[in-house]
Amino acid sequence: MLRYAAIDIGSNAVRLLIADISKTEKGYSYKKNTLVRVPLRLGDDAFLDHRLSERKVEDLVKTMSAFKNLMDVYHVSKYLACATSAMREAENGAEVIKRIKKVADLDLEIIEGQREANIIYANHIEENLDAKKSYLYIDVGGGSTELSVFVNKEPIASKSFDIGTIRILDNQDKDETWEDMRLWVKENTKNLKNVAGIGTGGNINKLFRMSDEKEGLPLSFLKLKGLYNQLNGHSLKERINVFGLNPDRADVIIPACEIYITLMKWTGIKQIYVPKVGLADGIINLLIEENL
Repeated sequence: MLRYAAIDIGSNAVRLLIADISKTEKGYSYKKNTLVRVPLRLGDDAFLDHRLSERKVEDLVKTMSAFKNLMDVYHVSKYLACATSAMREAENGAEVIKRIKKVADLDLEIIEGQREANIIYANHIEENLDAKKSYLYIDVGGGSTELSVFVNKEPIASKSFDIGTIRILDNQDKDETWEDMRLWVKENTKNLKNVAGIGTGGNINKLFRMSDEKEGLPLSFLKLKGLYNQLNGHSLKERINVFGLNPDRADVIIPACEIYITLMKWTGIKQIYVPKVGLADGIINLLIEENL
């Protein structure tokens, strides 16, 4: 059995996805075998202090060692480990990478926003899109939001913005970045009719599950707004107890809603599809493209 692994070191959580690769009539596909998520919250250090504290570095190194051991046990033949927004902003990012290499024997790559958008695009969601519609693809993370515009199943523009859930919670999002994002979205969707949304990231996946919408159907703007109002009407503690949210999901879900709702308002998007894929899935697809 051929196995690949993806490590996604995000601003909120760190993930390991181990996938079984199989040959199909159309090429290769993968099945998720194991997914481990550790809520390290690297963004809190990176966005406020612009460096990772010794405690966070230790936690990250231990997590990477555990991931490496798991990959060995599962006999993973290829992997790619990518760090995003928080590590991009941490001044000691390069030191941390060296330490992870020394202790855990893992090669880690800090990726720029555009490469992050390209890896997410490797999921090729466009293959399942309606060619008659145009789409705004929104991937919301802890430190950044990646946007892509699809017309006739082709990406015509994509950009990464330093707006994310942890950044907003830490009051590190800037008005001018929001304005840049608004202008970019307006410019790249102004001539498009019938724009639908595609949303990826842990928060929109959770919101979709909470909506009780049928798999494959989109989430409406009104339903998303309703969920937001419902969640926002409760305290953090209540969101954990009433909605059964994990503590590290209960706070970030509010700013995530705000990002999706704002982008849908700017573009007049009434519906958003939630395909349940993210950066880790994109990494697996990229490994398949590059190696098979």
